[in-house]
Amino acid sequence: MTVDARAAARRPIHWAVGGALVVATALVPSAESAAAEQKSEVALRYDCPFPSGPEEVDVVVSAVLPTSARTGEEVRPGQVAVEVTLPPTALARFAGLDAATLSAVARLTVRNSVGDTSADASWQDLTAPPAELPTAGADAGEGADGGEGQGEDEGQAGLTLTATGDVPTVAFGSPGRATLTPGALALALTSLTGAGVPTTPPGLDVACTPAPGQEPELAAIAIRGDQDPSSPAPRPGESDSAPEPPPARPAEGLPPTARERIDALTEKRREALEDDPGSCPIEIPPEWVMTTAETYATGYANAAKLDGAAALGPAFMKVVLNKRYINDSCASTVDVSSEVDFDYEGKRQLPPTKATFLSYGFMPTTATMTLEQVGPPAAIHTHTVTNTPTYPEETTVTARLVMRLSDVEVNGVPLDVGPDCRTARPFEQVLKGYGQSYPPAGYLVAYGGSLTGYAHIPPFEGCGTTEDLDPIFTSAISSPGKKADNYTKMTQAPLCVATNPEGPDCPPRKPEPER
Repeated sequence: MTVDARAAARRPIHWAVGGALVVATALVPSAESAAAEQKSEVALRYDCPFPSGPEEVDVVVSAVLPTSARTGEEVRPGQVAVEVTLPPTALARFAGLDAATLSAVARLTVRNSVGDTSADASWQDLTAPPAELPTAGADAGEGADGGEGQGEDEGQAGLTLTATGDVPTVAFGSPGRATLTPGALALALTSLTGAGVPTTPPGLDVACTPAPGQEPELAAIAIRGDQDPSSPAPRPGESDSAPEPPPARPAEGLPPTARERIDALTEKRREALEDDPGSCPIEIPPEWVMTTAETYATGYANAAKLDGAAALGPAFMKVVLNKRYINDSCASTVDVSSEVDFDYEGKRQLPPTKATFLSYGFMPTTATMTLEQVGPPAAIHTHTVTNTPTYPEETTVTARLVMRLSDVEVNGVPLDVGPDCRTARPFEQVLKGYGQSYPPAGYLVAYGGSLTGYAHIPPFEGCGTTEDLDPIFTSAISSPGKKADNYTKMTQAPLCVATNPEGPDCPPRKPEPER
């Protein structure tokens, strides 16, 4: 029986689950199987040593957590808040420093337990913004410093600071009733004058412990054996209302030593931050996280001049994931670069497609259109914001293509365009998708969805055998560069990841196109 409580020091390394990272399906356990969420809250009393003497401080800890999870699945506490109410006597020191505001950074130890096994996680870097010190606290402070008046300020105001931020995930290795229990609390208090400069001294560190005689449990989570119907359910009354979670995607986890190496790299970067606070990006070596995948995409491309749309695909795609992975804890972003190549009968192209249009608005024209991929693999770039609970992300796919035309008929009469009727130069097809990781929604590279964008079609060359047909196709198809000319919408299926060949998305399936 094990508990995997992953706690990062100072700043966590963010593992976004959607998009090109495919962390959810290929690298780390998925949050997809999480059941209904619960808003958990516990009010506690802490004993804290202040310069004025021992103080009893009221603390409220809250977080949003799932009601159930499966063994090995990472549970991510969301909307974490530690609300600390400091009594007037605890503020005496700051009043004596002519402080106008007080802020805090909180570090809370949380014990994660299942059965008779437990591990401590550190919820740190929880930050409370500056709050104005009450004037009543200043009066109380004068009495406290002189050894008088401490008994006269019982009705005067204290100060409440609410610290929030991201906290580490936790994974429980055994089924049963798992609990999260707050423990020791450390506060780093910082005081500023009315002019916004630090006081002298600028702050105070306070180490608090829970007062005895309390029941400090923050939340209980029903942990079920992964895909094991015989796993024991929680005891009656413990999680009766928890709905059965949907089946989880299989999770392979990182390679055996990858997380250790990433932790070591993260710690090395944190040490460097002491000398260069603005240097926060951490680039993960691709050999640690890179993997391959396959999928299909299908859709439509408008040809505005022809007053119609051509079907595209289903196109088979070979994907190389995580060729570059940069976590920037200062900017709260993760940027991932991946690559994709189309594959049709061993060629880098989409399947040829036959379409009929009205050329110049009245002449029915049928042609086979082939989009060939040229140059380097198409680039997939995913930008994820990690300081919000949903982890929103934007994905941009950029491919360089050449369009070829063949088997052309005009009003039912074949038109010999020759073997090399094509655009005079490659053009860029740029598609964008938007989604979020928690819960998965919209477009994510891992799960698929819709991508949309525009393309400018260059002039044609090489068209015709006995006569030059380039001007005809350039006039009928090529666009002047206006966005509205050639709108494209592609629908991608979920990825079949090489590290999970027995997964629910393998072999890759062909999606239905969306208009």
